[in-house]
Amino acid sequence: MTDLLTRAEYAAIAADLDFPAAPFIDGKFRKGAGGMMSTLNPATGEEITQISTAGPADVDLAVSKAREAFEQGHWARMHPSDRKDMLIKLCKYITRRRRELAVLESLESGKPIRDCELVDVPEAIHCIKWHAEAADKIYDQTSPAGDDALSVIVREPVGVVAAILPWNFPLLMLAWKIGPALAAGCSVIVKPAEQTSMTALRVAELAHMAGVPRGVLQVLPGDGPSVGEPLGRHMDVDMMSFTGSTETGRHFLRYAADSNLKKVVLECGGKNPAVVLADAENLDHVAEHVVNAAFWNMGENCSAASRLIVHKDVKAPLLERIMARLRDWKTGDPLDPANHLGALIDADHLAKVNGYLTGPALAGGTSDGPFMPPAIYEVAKDDVKAREEIFGPVLSVIEVASTDEAIAVANDTAYGLAASVFTANTRTAIRAARDIRAGTVTVNCYGEGDIATPFGGYKQSGFGGRDNGMQAHDQYTELKTIWVDLSDPADGDNIG
Repeated sequence: MTDLLTRAEYAAIAADLDFPAAPFIDGKFRKGAGGMMSTLNPATGEEITQISTAGPADVDLAVSKAREAFEQGHWARMHPSDRKDMLIKLCKYITRRRRELAVLESLESGKPIRDCELVDVPEAIHCIKWHAEAADKIYDQTSPAGDDALSVIVREPVGVVAAILPWNFPLLMLAWKIGPALAAGCSVIVKPAEQTSMTALRVAELAHMAGVPRGVLQVLPGDGPSVGEPLGRHMDVDMMSFTGSTETGRHFLRYAADSNLKKVVLECGGKNPAVVLADAENLDHVAEHVVNAAFWNMGENCSAASRLIVHKDVKAPLLERIMARLRDWKTGDPLDPANHLGALIDADHLAKVNGYLTGPALAGGTSDGPFMPPAIYEVAKDDVKAREEIFGPVLSVIEVASTDEAIAVANDTAYGLAASVFTANTRTAIRAARDIRAGTVTVNCYGEGDIATPFGGYKQSGFGGRDNGMQAHDQYTELKTIWVDLSDPADGDNIG
């Protein structure tokens, strides 16, 4: 585990950073056609730097360079073991620059440095390395075609991929996209969120240094109309992978329908339940997981358990323990490793979250500038706090009287990304996990599985595929059947 530094040491690293501040196209940084964009420190409101942004002309250039790289085959047709070695070399470069990347991420996103150091950067490295190691271990198949034919089912890289990233986990979501896409042999164009461009730009530079060919990994900072939509509508982009809001995800389905029917994979929002049944054991353990699930990353997390659905018999003692846990969750300066919660991403999002802080609160219910301590409300199941994805540190508590009611309330949502069930009864746990309509259901813990398990959602939480696991490779490849006729032409008509 990485040892955390002091606040002063992180500040010294921040003061010495060289900020990447332009699109990375065809192996180098170049001024974009979209003008200049300020990137701000959410904790202070101060400008970190000005970034030259991409415009539609840069999108066309990046796509043409990605297509050129793909057709040349230096990456797409490279032996999978060689791609693996180059991606592992990229991981070594990231490891050497891990502290710089952690501070860069914290400055730009408002995330606490402890999370960047202990979670985001190590997990991003692990993700890329895991998919790299899989590159030469995914086998093609044969089918039972009889004695007169040979049927081979092969995977081929899908081509040019556009990856649209969110601002809540900039580096980790970058890894989730480029890990399997590059391992498959695709050329990838990344559009980071406007608020958080710099870690993606730095990783693209490191990939080039590690030997990834020009045009294979490019990054276009900019806004949705200037970069995201042109990528979505581009006739020479073969596939899009998007993580973000459900509302924005719908646009990419429309763009695909209006253009070349490119493949689209969406990982969207969630209103995830933590279901605590009457027989849940060790309420101290449950409280620890509920607090982490609801408030980790300031609740700016698509898999955050923002609904606590709790049986009436254990509600009071559980809430008592949750309140005690909150004392350990300090909120403040993201570069101070003592703080578990940093700043919300920007003023617009802060105003949105503040709009939900109405009515009597069990805890919190106010913000201090860009910082918002955890807020807890007891609500009815149809309250707006229990229905809408707030994407902030707000937990809605809903009392139920039975297991059946708990499952019904858990499923009473347009989303289906993640869920947790706490119970001492194994049969109840398995039944509940099967009955809850969500892509990941954890039992007696909060989590998303790990890099080996697919992540994505049911209903309006997802579309078209999964991140993580071997299943992530499916979305970046096409399946091709090669049928070879082995019959002897002298035997006559063997057509079909």
